[in-house]
Amino acid sequence: MNTQAQTINKTENADKKALRITGSEAIIRCLIAEGVDVLYGYPGGAIMPVYDELYKFRNEIHHVLTRHEQGATHAAQGYARISGRVGVAMATSGPGATNLITGIADAQIDSTPLVCITGQVASNLLGSDAFQETDIVGISTPVTKWNHQITKASEIPEVMAKAFYIAKSGRPGPVLVDITKDAQFEEFDFTYEKCIGVRSYNPVPKTDVSAVKAAAELINTAKKPMIVWGQGVILGEAEAELKAVIEKAGIPAAWTILGASAIPTSHPLNVGMVGMHGNYGPNKLTNECDVLIAIGMRFDDRVTGNLNTYAKQAKVIHFEIDPAEIDKNVKTDVAVLGDSKDSLAQLLTYLDKNNHKAWLEEFRAYDAIEFEKVIKEDLTPTKEGLTMGEVIKQINLETKGNAAIVSDVGQHQMIACRYAEFNITKSNITSGGLGTMGFALPAAIGAKMAAPEREVVAIIGDGGYQMTIQELGTIFQQRVPVKIVVLNNEFLGMVRQWQQLFFDKRYASTEMTNPDFVTIAKGYHIEAKRVNKREDLAAAVKEMIASDDAYFLEVCVEKEDNVFPMIPSGASVSDIRLS
Repeated sequence: MNTQAQTINKTENADKKALRITGSEAIIRCLIAEGVDVLYGYPGGAIMPVYDELYKFRNEIHHVLTRHEQGATHAAQGYARISGRVGVAMATSGPGATNLITGIADAQIDSTPLVCITGQVASNLLGSDAFQETDIVGISTPVTKWNHQITKASEIPEVMAKAFYIAKSGRPGPVLVDITKDAQFEEFDFTYEKCIGVRSYNPVPKTDVSAVKAAAELINTAKKPMIVWGQGVILGEAEAELKAVIEKAGIPAAWTILGASAIPTSHPLNVGMVGMHGNYGPNKLTNECDVLIAIGMRFDDRVTGNLNTYAKQAKVIHFEIDPAEIDKNVKTDVAVLGDSKDSLAQLLTYLDKNNHKAWLEEFRAYDAIEFEKVIKEDLTPTKEGLTMGEVIKQINLETKGNAAIVSDVGQHQMIACRYAEFNITKSNITSGGLGTMGFALPAAIGAKMAAPEREVVAIIGDGGYQMTIQELGTIFQQRVPVKIVVLNNEFLGMVRQWQQLFFDKRYASTEMTNPDFVTIAKGYHIEAKRVNKREDLAAAVKEMIASDDAYFLEVCVEKEDNVFPMIPSGASVSDIRLS
């Protein structure tokens, strides 16, 4: 939402008495007023005045010095995803600001609430190509929910209040605030009021009861209904409502990767993951259901495959907070706009008690086929080399399904999403829409800092790990007890799989010559171990989970294992391959 909309209806004064302070101090006081207690960032010339003030408030806000600005945004994402709060990252101008962009873009497509603060050259130098000047507002416009450049200190309270409100309200997203250096030094009379509304911005559409009733009527008369839920359920804190709907109506329910963990993996009506590497049953039966109920998901191409053949036989009901997603990819018969917690609670009152035992058994029949052709060998392999699946299985055993799994992007990500057991919501933290390699290590830092009581396990491939490996320094300095598992196949595995299947095994630039990961971890004073034999795996995972400190475990897995099932790019969900 990149507009110059005016803030209205502001209340909750944080400090009604005006203080004569600098813009830099105002930034810090705004953060404190918004409840920010952790800030991820990297200092530099154009943001140095704010860092100087931050030093004075170090007992109120803990600053985490990441080793790269991209790491700061991913750490803030991990913090936001597991806590539901706004993550905050800060950087200087020029390259510091542009290094935030990948994390901001990732947060935009995955609906993660972030506020990113960047320093900027003095306002009299804007447009002069001054040292470390970039137009970060222009650069970030396509990948932010809203952004704004501050050139006067007096703008700071209103802009910062609006930034936090926009980032968290409705469908969450990233906001960027750029502050010139002279505005940081300038003094003004400071007061702060939290924002509760912005003119022309309606974050939560009011749910139309007639649409809810129409949806309930379709569901009540359906013979083969199917639910696909996404992250909107988690963002809306509607897990209990979704569970109640599923159980009352007896509907088989599948999930997108960002929706994983909203309902426990073991729930009898949880039929697995949809999408390119999803489970056999929910993908096949998408094209056999008579009513498809989409809840808080956006019909991404990795979920739908070929849109020309996607669920054409079904009536489609879409529960969604963002009107822009309605009919964007899949034509709906009934659209229910609003917050998922509210709209599902309303739906529940109109649903008939039902069960669809015979329909559910069709999913279980496909499960049996998938188990024999794929899962059995993934989890209990007969071949000599270790599989990624058996590593996840061992982690499940040691954590009892209560860990937060933070995965990177690639084969290991799909394996983790497929086989990790989730008993607790907000337990699957991964880069979904953007597919950002390098996400997991810094995101795990943020997740563990936001939820220190939870076990946080990062599952990473050897390729993505090396994109942000420098964040081991952050783990060491901050003493963050994350558990890091690198599944090393000495390949960019997912790209190699595509090269094998679709490019006649021409492995162009995907084989990796890797360093000694264990030695590198030990160089950062992190306990580390390597496993390359099956008989050593269980003990190593047990030791890792039992550790009270950060721990690095490298598992050398089969070099040319593939992830199945798989829907080839552009194919129908019905054309899912098991080998």
